[in-house]
Amino acid sequence: MPGKGDATRERIHQAALKEFEKRGFRDASLRTIAKEAGVTTGSFYWYYKSKEDLFAALVGPYYDHLLGIYQETLDGFWQMPREQQKERMGDTGGKGMAQMLEYMHAHRTEFLILLRGADGTPYDNLLHELTEREVAATHQFTKNIAPFQIGQGEISPEMEHIVTSGMFQALFELILHDIPIEKARVCVRELHDFYTAGFAYALRMPLPAYMKERYGAP
Repeated sequence: MPGKGDATRERIHQAALKEFEKRGFRDASLRTIAKEAGVTTGSFYWYYKSKEDLFAALVGPYYDHLLGIYQETLDGFWQMPREQQKERMGDTGGKGMAQMLEYMHAHRTEFLILLRGADGTPYDNLLHELTEREVAATHQFTKNIAPFQIGQGEISPEMEHIVTSGMFQALFELILHDIPIEKARVCVRELHDFYTAGFAYALRMPLPAYMKERYGAP
C-alpha cells in the first residue's frame, strides 16, 4: 500500500514535470517545485539530493528506454543472415522508428523536456547519440553487403552525419509539434522510406522489395 512518502514523491514529480517542461532544466526553480508540491525546500532534500538528481529520476529512464528500442532493433537486424540483411534493411529500420514514435508519443511530456529542456544535463545529447549509432550501423551494413557486389557507392562522412541527424530530428518534430498519432504514424513511415531510398541511391543499391511493392518500381 502506498505510504505518505510515496504520495509526496508523486506530488514532487508532477510539480517538477510541469516546471521542467515550462522552463527547462537550467531555469527551473527547486523552490517553485517544492511550493507546488506542498513541501518545504528542506523536506525536498529527503527525496532528492539536487535538481540534477530529480531531473535524472524523471527523464533518465525514458532516455535509456528509447535508446534501448533502437538498440534492440539493431541487434535483431545483425542476427539476420547477411543475405537477408540486404533485403530487410529498410523495413526493419522502419519498424524500429515506428516503435520509437509510439513510445515517445505515450510519454510526450518527458520527451518534450528531453528535447527542449535538457541543456546542462547528461541527457542533452539524444539526437547526437542516435545519430552516431546509426552512422556506425550504416558503416557495418555496407561491409556486410560488400560480398554481394552491391552498395558500391559512397557517402562522405559529413553528408552521412547531416542526413542521419536530419532523419532523427524529423522524428522528434512529430513530438515537438504534437502531431496526432494517426497522422504521425503515416509520417514516420514515409519519412523512413524517404531516407531509405536516398541511402539506397547514394550507395548504388536497389530499392528494398517492400518499397517497390509499396510505391512501384521506378
